[in-house]
Amino acid sequence: MDADVVVIGAGQAGVPLAARLAAAGKRVLLVERGLVGGTCVNCGCTPTKTMIASAQAAHDARRAASLGVHVGEVRVDLGAVVDRKERVVRQWREGVERRIQGAGDRLTLLRGHARFTGEREVEVDGARHRAETVVLDVGARPGVPRIPGLDAVPWLDSTRALELRELPEHLLVLGGGYIGCELGQMYRRFGARVTLAGRGARLLDREDADVSDAVEAAFRAEGIELELGAGAREVRREGGEVVLALDDGRELRGSHLLVAAGRTPNTGDLGCGAAGIRLDPGGFIPVDERFRTSAAGVYAVGDVIGGPQFTHRSWDDGRILFDLLAGRSGRTAAGRLVPYTVFTDPQVARVGLSEREAAERGIRVETASMRFGDVARAVETDRRAGVIKVLLDPATERVLGAAVVGAEAGELVHVFVALMAAGAPARALVDAEFVHPTFAEGIQTLLTRLERYSLA
Repeated sequence: MDADVVVIGAGQAGVPLAARLAAAGKRVLLVERGLVGGTCVNCGCTPTKTMIASAQAAHDARRAASLGVHVGEVRVDLGAVVDRKERVVRQWREGVERRIQGAGDRLTLLRGHARFTGEREVEVDGARHRAETVVLDVGARPGVPRIPGLDAVPWLDSTRALELRELPEHLLVLGGGYIGCELGQMYRRFGARVTLAGRGARLLDREDADVSDAVEAAFRAEGIELELGAGAREVRREGGEVVLALDDGRELRGSHLLVAAGRTPNTGDLGCGAAGIRLDPGGFIPVDERFRTSAAGVYAVGDVIGGPQFTHRSWDDGRILFDLLAGRSGRTAAGRLVPYTVFTDPQVARVGLSEREAAERGIRVETASMRFGDVARAVETDRRAGVIKVLLDPATERVLGAAVVGAEAGELVHVFVALMAAGAPARALVDAEFVHPTFAEGIQTLLTRLERYSLA
């Protein structure tokens, strides 16, 4: 055997897992054909949230007058924004490289494309390597929908959209999910006209209607045009414009087209068939709660296994798998909580069940909701957009789900995450002493709107 473990993919699951296995005494071969750090560092979380921060600064400057502060003309230097983004990305990528280098001689980074040639055997640039254990962290990439005419126009995916150095005059965004919403609002705040189109009747249509409504209201208030409820029929070029024709006959015209229509797993050129690794119809790798694939000794983690594609879930995959490979009697992936945040403004954060999901599963819940603008801190900072809601088990008082739409929702949702992870009743939050005035005290106020916790 060339190594004890071969890890394919230096992403947010693969690198920490490989480093920990090496520290535990395993000989580990880490194979990466591109840049280390995976999607998150190179074209996902890090660059998008860095550029969104610049967009937020521009927005805050424009709205300063509502707080009695008057500034001059707000001018966005998109080239400088991209330069800053590249510096931040490079900083994090170099950090990943240092972690690999610091793992010692038991961890070897091999640059090149890995492809299975047999059972737990991979070929990289003509050389074959075998190991008792193979872990796949090969990730996913922006999906390319089958839309007639798309290949004839210079469209953007989520990666290329982060590289523009000149502001689009009018950006058409196809996709009402979190990527389309984040990037669409970002470019609107940079100064572009933005039209967002989606097949769903609502933005973020996996969420409850009140959550989507809050985001839509905020987008319309910023001048983002919404064309929802129809899919794309074709794309064509007319003169200097891109024309996006929708199923219901509407035609949208813009200078640029961003397609944010899902992601595709990087399994097409992995040779999974040669290793006996089964793929689902979408090309993702099905795994059990212990991350085992259909091939003995082969595991898969991260975005390539489907389901929620978030960095924190990938990182947790690697953490769980390390304990399993080390023979520790730890947890598995079964039943774990996967919170998430959409980094729009207002942010959208959720953990556990939505109200719609609870109804579909026939789960009885007690529900409380309130406007984010009812929180004192939201009024004082003039960040009133949004809604907060919580779902309780009536018998145990445990939180079954929560959604926060509002300022710093991605931070606030962790109050619910911690409570749910501990299995504690919501009474713990009602009886706690929250600092005033904070956004977080709104969570306590929300719970007191339930009759059982009413302070009236």
